[in-house]
Parts: sequence; C-alpha cells; structure tokens
Amino acid sequence: MLLVDDLRTHFIGRSATAKAVDGVSLHVNAGEILGLVGESGSGKSVTGASIMGLIDKPGEVVGGRILFKGQDLRSFSGEQLRRLRGNRIAMIFQDPMMTLNPVLRIDTQMIEAVLAHERIGKSAARERARDALARVGIPSPDERLLAYPHQFSGGMRQRVAIAIALLNRPDLIIADEPTTALDVTIQAQILYEMQTLCRESGTGLIWITHDLAVVAGLADRIAVMYAGRVVEQGSTRQIIEAARHPYTRALMDSIPTRGVRGQPLRQIPGSPQSSFNRPSGCAFRERCPRATQACLQEPPVTVTEDGRELRCFHPVDP
Repeated sequence: MLLVDDLRTHFIGRSATAKAVDGVSLHVNAGEILGLVGESGSGKSVTGASIMGLIDKPGEVVGGRILFKGQDLRSFSGEQLRRLRGNRIAMIFQDPMMTLNPVLRIDTQMIEAVLAHERIGKSAARERARDALARVGIPSPDERLLAYPHQFSGGMRQRVAIAIALLNRPDLIIADEPTTALDVTIQAQILYEMQTLCRESGTGLIWITHDLAVVAGLADRIAVMYAGRVVEQGSTRQIIEAARHPYTRALMDSIPTRGVRGQPLRQIPGSPQSSFNRPSGCAFRERCPRATQACLQEPPVTVTEDGRELRCFHPVDP
C-alpha cells in the first residue's frame, strides 16, 4: 500500500541545513501495523508529515519516493493532496488542537470532514460522526457532538481527533503518538479499536511512538529510527525479543523490568546527535560501546538471515 524509498527531508537555514530525515525507507502493507519508534528528535514525526505532504518552509522533501498504491505523492499537486488527506490517508496528531478548530462545534467539524469527501446527506454524516465518537469511548456522543473543543479535557479532545481520522475509513492512517494524553484504560480501548479496524477493513497504520511497550502489543513490524535514519526494521517479535542494532538493544535495556529490581536503570550515554551539520558515518558511533574505525563510514543496509533490515557494521549477536 505504501512504499517510502530513500526519503530525505531537510530544513534549510542560512548557515546550516538540518537533515531531519536522511534516507528513510519503509513499507506498509494493507491491514498491517508498523511501529515507528525512536528517541525524540530522531525524525519520526517529520517522516509522517513528509508522507502527508505537510512540510512547510524552510523544510523541504529533497529526495526519495513516496508511493501510495503505486502513485508517487511527491508528484501530486496541492489540490490532489487535499483530496487525498483526510479521505484515503489520515493523520492523527499528538496535539489534538492541531486537528480541532476551537470556535466550531464538534458536530460541525466532523460533518464537514465527511461531506468534503463524500456526497451523502447531512443526517447520514452526523450519524457516522456519532458512531465514530462512540467507538473511541466518548460517553453520550449525541450530546458531545453539540460541544466545543474547550468543553473537553485534553484526553477527550485527543479521542475526538482520533474519531475524525476514522470517519472516512481511510486506506492508511499515520498516528503520531496519539495516546500520550490518555489514561491506560482508554489507551487500551483505542489500541483495540485500531487493531480491529486494520484487521477488518485492511487499513494500513503507521504508529509513531517512543513507547516500545505500546508497539510490542500493537504492531506487526517495527522500524527503529535514529538521527533521521531507520537503523533496524523487522517483525515485532524479532525487535522486542532479539534486537541486533546496538541502539535498539540499548533502548530495550533501558526499560525497567522486574528482573532488575533495586538496580540502577541503564542509560544510553551521551546525547542524540544534532541534525545540523551531521558528520558522515554511523550517527550512533559516539554513544555505541561496539564502535570501531569502520563506523566512520556510512554503514549499508543489510538483510540478515532472519529477514530483518539492519544498518550496522557490528550488530549484537541474537
């Protein structure tokens, strides 16, 4: 359904260029959930915005292909992208107020989102909006449709934003940390609804997060990003149970578990590399205990014997 090949998105300043996305390649099949994980600043959100065509100046997609059902979205006009967004491809933002208009009632916004892409009656659009609110766990949806965004809590606004993304039954959803503001019970409900949607309707889903615990129970595959690049990609079981890139393994080791009770938490030394004037070679080498002189060169993407994609000269033994 979606193929991203060597995507490069740069933010061009007067004195330096930030390579926020630097050669990302990934794919999503129909009905598949891909978890896109990494530290803050690794390029996850910019990758999602690049796919949606939502990069504003001074940002620019400078290279690569974004193929959606065989069509390169980079060749689409602004009007073609507007017809696609919210219809065949939807995005859920981390901040719900990027989706909601504070001066319009919820029913107005949701009905407009349906009528912009389908020729159906207003009453049918309203019914679909009511059902979408119910699916994301909002009580008394008929009453809530008449409310304004400021009358909702932050978590309720996020659920409305998720409901809007589901309205037109899109082929692909890009979700940028959409459950961060939700309590664990509502988060579990949303994750269940997303899995059901993908399984029953064939919707593809990219779930952007820094929370490995969430994608462990949600995603079919995981792509791990660091410094604008995908450093490891494979099935969820491969990544969670036997991570091979030193960065992925360090992420897994930093998660508190019962087995290390009373011991200091493991940390990844140093700080993520700046996207400005990033040197050549492996971006993780200054924080990596396995780094050698070979890491001064850019590691190629290799496919291991178990089928995962890996960008490392010195992978961890499985």
